[in-house]
Amino acid sequence: MLINGFNSDGVVTVNRVVLRQGRTIDDLEERVALLCENVKTWHSETGFIGGFVCLNSGMISNEGSNIGRPVESPLAGREALIVTFWRSFDEHEQSHRSPTFQPLFQNVIELCENGNEEIAYTMLWQGKAYGPEEAKAAQRAKTVHGG
Repeated sequence: MLINGFNSDGVVTVNRVVLRQGRTIDDLEERVALLCENVKTWHSETGFIGGFVCLNSGMISNEGSNIGRPVESPLAGREALIVTFWRSFDEHEQSHRSPTFQPLFQNVIELCENGNEEIAYTMLWQGKAYGPEEAKAAQRAKTVHGG
């Protein structure tokens, strides 16, 4: 299991944030940190498993893309994803109704030129890398048995 404590019936939520012109990553980091700290404090016992925030670096994998050969993303440094893991969708929704959460959430939304749409996903697969010995054993098995 990659995400410790996250069961196969859990929910993954994704918020896509595109910063308004004139706003900075520092603005976003500060507001999201306050929001995330609130969720950890008040919802770790009511369904929150964990999460992360990542920033569009601008790099595009031409090895992993089939939409042409872009050099860099036009949203580099302006687009972030806020990804959270929950035991259930209902527990996630309850967290957003919290009076301590809403003001902090609105402060983040003020930074967004794209408004906000939070999509909930169900996990189809999760896994972590093999250790060195496991990787060698898996490679031998594939060599012998194909695949």
